[in-house]
Amino acid sequence: MELAEIKDQKIMIVGLGKTGVAMTRFLSQAGAQVTVSDHKSPAELAEALEEVENLENVQFDLGGHTPKSMLGQDLIILSPGVSPELKLFQYVRQHGVRTTSEIEFVSQFINEPVIAIAGTNGKTTTGKTIELMLTQAGKKVWFGGATNTPLVDYLLSGEKADLVIVEIPSFQLEMVERFNPINIVFTNISEAHLDRYKGFEEYVRTQRRVFQNVQVETTSILNADENLVVDMARDPAVQRGRIFYFSKKASLEPQIMNIGGCVNIGKEIRVRLGPEIEYYNVKSIKMRGRHSTENIMAAICIARTHGATPEIIQNVMETFSGLPHRLEYVRRVGGVEFFNDSKATNVQATRKALESFDENVILIAGGKDSNQNFAKLEDLIRLKVKTLILIGEAKERINREIGDFTETFLIGTFEEAVLIAYQKSRIGDTVLLSPGSPSFDIFDSYEERGNYFKKLVNEFK
Repeated sequence: MELAEIKDQKIMIVGLGKTGVAMTRFLSQAGAQVTVSDHKSPAELAEALEEVENLENVQFDLGGHTPKSMLGQDLIILSPGVSPELKLFQYVRQHGVRTTSEIEFVSQFINEPVIAIAGTNGKTTTGKTIELMLTQAGKKVWFGGATNTPLVDYLLSGEKADLVIVEIPSFQLEMVERFNPINIVFTNISEAHLDRYKGFEEYVRTQRRVFQNVQVETTSILNADENLVVDMARDPAVQRGRIFYFSKKASLEPQIMNIGGCVNIGKEIRVRLGPEIEYYNVKSIKMRGRHSTENIMAAICIARTHGATPEIIQNVMETFSGLPHRLEYVRRVGGVEFFNDSKATNVQATRKALESFDENVILIAGGKDSNQNFAKLEDLIRLKVKTLILIGEAKERINREIGDFTETFLIGTFEEAVLIAYQKSRIGDTVLLSPGSPSFDIFDSYEERGNYFKKLVNEFK
């Protein structure tokens, strides 16, 4: 599709968050007749409206969604937080109006090679690691795709990158039809967003959609340690392209060195993407957490494919300490270390965080109840958590499932939870915010939650 074809089309954007604002600006510039619809009132959307209300050819349908206005559209673009399975959108599709997602729509106008990063956890860190490696190799790279940096921002920037790295949450895959990246990284898969999907199987099916347009020239980078990801590799659609694997299991080294990919053995990563085996030292990597090695291996496969040298890759491994809110070290107070892992919005992410510590952890968990199974943390709670502090909408569920395995408190406010964690701590303990839940019951985002945690911790004397 050419950009000129958008002119005068009637296009509705549903949801005026960051993605909706960016899409509105892009479509207005392209000459479309834009309608913005959101269930929130103008007062609730005041900040977002300031960014778009003076744009040309834009009108608003706020405080609810009007089916009549939707039926008059040529296309409806749903923001990531809006499910296409709502009855309203089923209704408009039955009447011939097409619905799509931001990534599916925007990718039609991107001619540069796209690297897609999918999976439940580790997408942003993996993408940032790739960006650093390729930037140091002299490539012009744009990285975004999550709700904080929607893909349409790339088009708005006017940049011409050598490579576009796009992080793709499952919500953006629900309406994928033609999206066709040159590389696909799939980090891992575990229970998440079960408040949106009918069950885990539907979530897995949605994640698999990233592979539906694989071509001969596509290279997929897959986690060989996850059975569900390996199952995806058996799909004939995935096998149309080339596959590299990464693993932390020494037993898989012969197979992976034959197929191609990375294996972490002890303090070394062994890589074979061509005729020679390369060796990287992980003794001095800055990122905390055993799962960080998985992210690094996925990044190496992509970076080497696109020209980064082993020297550059080793340098990034030894200098990049990770992103905020992902096992982020906050400070030491009275012999107690505080870590902010607010990005852990599902149980598997909290599990990976706990695996990074030895014992004497005071864990702050809870948030929006997204119907997850916290019983999967039982072994680590018994082994490593001396005190469990539960907050938010999900605290009762978490207490029922794992509250009996250690000293547990159900707390009313976030401030009180952080204070009690500090009061219960002793020299040598670790206070870890790793909620295992989305933030939306109390906060607007995991970033807001993590920043508030850091503010409270930095106030301790």
